[in-house]
Amino acid sequence: MVDRNPVSGSGPTSATSVRDARDEAQDGQSAQVIPLRSAERGGSQRRRHAAEAVEQYGGAAVVNLPGSADVPGQRVRVEPTLPGHEAGADEAVPEAVAKALDFVRGRLTGEYDIDEFGFDPELTETMLLPALRMLYDKWFRVEVHGAENLPIGGGGLVVCNHSGTIPLDALMTMVAVHDNHPKQRHLRLLGADLLFRLPFVGMLARKTGHTLACHPDAERLLRGGELVGVFPEGYKGIGKPFSARYKLQRFGRGGFISAALRTGVPIIPCAIVGAEEIYPKLGDIKPLARLLGLPYFPVTPFFPLLGPLGAVPLPTKWHIEFGEPVRTDLEDGDAWDDPMRVLSLTDRVRESMQQLLYERLAQRGGVFGN
Repeated sequence: MVDRNPVSGSGPTSATSVRDARDEAQDGQSAQVIPLRSAERGGSQRRRHAAEAVEQYGGAAVVNLPGSADVPGQRVRVEPTLPGHEAGADEAVPEAVAKALDFVRGRLTGEYDIDEFGFDPELTETMLLPALRMLYDKWFRVEVHGAENLPIGGGGLVVCNHSGTIPLDALMTMVAVHDNHPKQRHLRLLGADLLFRLPFVGMLARKTGHTLACHPDAERLLRGGELVGVFPEGYKGIGKPFSARYKLQRFGRGGFISAALRTGVPIIPCAIVGAEEIYPKLGDIKPLARLLGLPYFPVTPFFPLLGPLGAVPLPTKWHIEFGEPVRTDLEDGDAWDDPMRVLSLTDRVRESMQQLLYERLAQRGGVFGN
């Protein structure tokens, strides 16, 4: 009996076995022996046979299983793998297409859910967050610190510093909370009335979880167990000149603190570093701002000098840090109605945020990072 797979044997094929095989072939037998080649030619010979096998079987190489020389016809089909086409990569594409089709089908048939404020979680996760992640991951390269300080469940008030001339800091904080929270919670942002007066923007803001910054809405969200984000500096913070960067402005009348006290939810200070430099505000064209109904019309080194190109934010390196929660459930039940206690807690939160800003500024490597 001639070994049909001499390469898998433990020793070289003898000349006698080769002659026997030739004799059998002459006698009409079907046995065939491929003599072993030298080590120098073995590689090219194997490549030639592999290429022939791939061509013969339609692009999939067919090889003998190890140790299967005694089992005629036992073969395994090995599909060729190209770079970037590893196993499982193709399955992700149909899954993404299926999700997109389900989303479109739901929009057309009206089979989707919104809450009493108009928030559409499916639209937010399917459309808004993926678009924002391009800025979040590639442009600003946001790093998040202290995400473990965000409450796992129940209501919570995230209080952030405001900066950057255009409120991109609010949108990046939305992504930071969703993508770094173990339950991927949504941050429900409180916005100024100007936001909801803008065509299309106001509608989109409602659908992606924003609501008007007023006491009734804030308390309803907090009592409903939502994670609420607020920027108490308002226009004073986002529109301040570049010379006042990272210096917290006045916190209004403490309405957000009152809402947290009434509902007993924790207050989480949040410091955002990197947004101040995306549009360095050097001046303000006030007559034009009044004409357009805006709180300010910024002048930066590139806008309006370069027109629309000047509206592209600088690619600064961002850090978003969530500080230790400030508990409000330990306060007296009527603390929300005491102006002095509300003011004291407001100052405590503000000082905590300012300290976080100074510490993070001291630790960052540079404005544009590494």
